Amino acid sequence: KKRTDPKLAERMKKYEEIADELRRRIADGEYAEDEMLPDQIALAEEFGVSRMTLKKAIDMIAMEGLIFRKRGVGTFVIKSALWNSGDSKADEYAGLSKQFPNKTVKSKIILFDILFPSENIQSLLMLEDNQPVYHLQRLRIIDDKPYILEDTYFVAGLVKDLTEDIIHHSIYDHIRDTLGLKIGGAYRKIHADRSNELDWQELACDQHTPILEVEQVVYLTNGTPFEYSTARSRFDTRSYTITDIIKQ
Repeated sequence: KKRTDPKLAERMKKYEEIADELRRRIADGEYAEDEMLPDQIALAEEFGVSRMTLKKAIDMIAMEGLIFRKRGVGTFVIKSALWNSGDSKADEYAGLSKQFPNKTVKSKIILFDILFPSENIQSLLMLEDNQPVYHLQRLRIIDDKPYILEDTYFVAGLVKDLTEDIIHHSIYDHIRDTLGLKIGGAYRKIHADRSNELDWQELACDQHTPILEVEQVVYLTNGTPFEYSTARSRFDTRSYTITDIIKQ
């Protein structure tokens, strides 16, 4: 069995942490639009890493469209009227707690159960009749305002030991850090929908309020699906962005 070099894993985690910090500084305006970032030598010294590790972090946020390089000059924050720190990247997996580090994120549990799913959920998650799932409905609340209404099915044989305490904090931290599972990607469909009775109760809206729904199946790196969910929000509280980098 192939083993991961612990030093390599530590370096990988470090450049991801640096990328997160650089994103935060850009979102908070510490690095303003059109402003040049500190040079890589200075940043590498600040974070206590090699220039190679720092470069990986820079490359990561450059691919996301947050910065650009001027040859022989430096690295600048991209000026974009569309970009907003409240937006969610369409390919984001970090979770709300990390997306909004300076805000208070809470969860209200509406339903938490373990059951044998319907044929449709079995098909989406590639399950047999005898394989149970956790079924979870929760309202995500940011700064005491309703934000997202989630309806999620987790494969119980993969996402083990799920508790209310974990649900109130971060399920994805539990999946990554406690269970050691590697998230490989997701198929996501984003569309508009009419509001329903549960939306009226939990999202502070009425029957005339349009809803944005994200439906997804999330996979591990080996291609095994472990989650099917829908996330619903009012049309005026959330939007999604995607950066398309054209390779020359």
